Amino acid sequence: MTRTRWIFAGQLGSQFDDGGRMLLVEARSVFGRRPMHRAKAHLILSALRHRVAELGDRVEFHQVDHYGEVVNGRTDLEVIDPTSYSARRFVRKLGAEVLPSRGFVTSEADFARWAGARPGKRLLLEDFYRSVRQRTGILMQGDTPVGGKWNFDAKNRHAPPKGAVTLGLPDPWWPTEDHIDAEVREDLDRWQADGLVQLVGADAPRRFAVTEAEANRALDDFIGSRLNDFGPFEDATLTGDWSMAHSLLSAPLNLGLLNPLEVAERVAAEYDAGRAPLASVEGFVRQIIGWRDYVWHLYWHLGEQYPRTNNYLQATNPLPRAFLELDSAAVEANCLSQSIEGLNARGWAHHIQRLMILGNWSLQRGYDPAALSDWFTDMFIDGTPWVMAANVIGMSQHADGGIVATKPYVAGGAYLNSMTDYCGGCRFNPKVRLGDDACPFTAGYWAFLDRNERLLASNFRLKMPYASLRRLPDRDAIAMQERVRDRF
Repeated sequence: MTRTRWIFAGQLGSQFDDGGRMLLVEARSVFGRRPMHRAKAHLILSALRHRVAELGDRVEFHQVDHYGEVVNGRTDLEVIDPTSYSARRFVRKLGAEVLPSRGFVTSEADFARWAGARPGKRLLLEDFYRSVRQRTGILMQGDTPVGGKWNFDAKNRHAPPKGAVTLGLPDPWWPTEDHIDAEVREDLDRWQADGLVQLVGADAPRRFAVTEAEANRALDDFIGSRLNDFGPFEDATLTGDWSMAHSLLSAPLNLGLLNPLEVAERVAAEYDAGRAPLASVEGFVRQIIGWRDYVWHLYWHLGEQYPRTNNYLQATNPLPRAFLELDSAAVEANCLSQSIEGLNARGWAHHIQRLMILGNWSLQRGYDPAALSDWFTDMFIDGTPWVMAANVIGMSQHADGGIVATKPYVAGGAYLNSMTDYCGGCRFNPKVRLGDDACPFTAGYWAFLDRNERLLASNFRLKMPYASLRRLPDRDAIAMQERVRDRF
């Protein structure tokens, strides 16, 4: 029997195409499950339709309400294992031939072997990353890491330049919208007017790649204009420079438009050729072949119920309206307001805004971690369930009690004041923890430690913070202030 390969929205590049007959299904119900950022809906639809245009008469394309309208009862389908538990159940129930997953540097079988051999079954990112470097030979000299170290984080934590408005880098390369994007915009307008979808966020020009050609242009641009500055300013934020030196490649990578191993090899080659510093190159390579693969494999290793059943800190507060509606005007804290406004405008924020502003705020205020994970999935153009499980539930919210991260990623205003320029435009003072001008992050930090002392005081990485908390003369007043203070 001649097989037809059904490809999904995360499988749109040539690495998922072996030359045969292809099936693409655009199911409107996918966009109506929960409120979704308009930029994300646009990106996915544009990517699907551009791939259809590229495949020409090799593709069978359907636009329907539900996948089952096209695939139920078919016996000719094969699929490359998809990227969610629900999709995997669905294709197996259909009886489709399932091929091993692609789009990652380490296969699921190789990860299972690595994980099974770990002493005490402790799955540390650093151990995994080193094993991938050794297996692929990237940034290696025989058995030794290039430069004599595996990790150059110490060189990659610079604060933003004093007095700078931007990093002074050229604007990133942006794709040019075409007639397919115009059709997507018209369809989204109609679906929303008809009540079929609920879209959140601005209708702005598409900023992220939806074809392999566009993705490679974006990669070329990053390597040529921002890679050298990526490392030093990886954790820095400036109000006037939303992209900083970041690659902006997470969305095309998650759409399957770039092969991550090839991306890592290209970036590593820049160091080999003497065109980029090792610290920047290693920091980027670690994100691609280390962290990205790591969270993908943890999604399967930890199980489908991991995001729903882990709530170690017993956080149950609902997400606020400012989050759900991306309403930055409802937020007084400048760093949080700026992050929400950037998310509203583009459906994207870099990792420090995600972890140390949006995530840190949510952790301090006890937002329900499963609801927050769904929110990150729906509001970010690169959001998928496999990305957010370890990133939000584990790393950001410490809801798993330490499986992914050994301590909560919680910080006060001093950190934000050192790594961003937000505090200078804020009515709150990062050095003040009590009173009308008390920074909600600074006060929130101490209130978080106070509220969770029973669960966290024994954590060896929090020994010093808890010692400081116990010496605070105004500890009880801070805790009371944060219990009754308006959330924003």
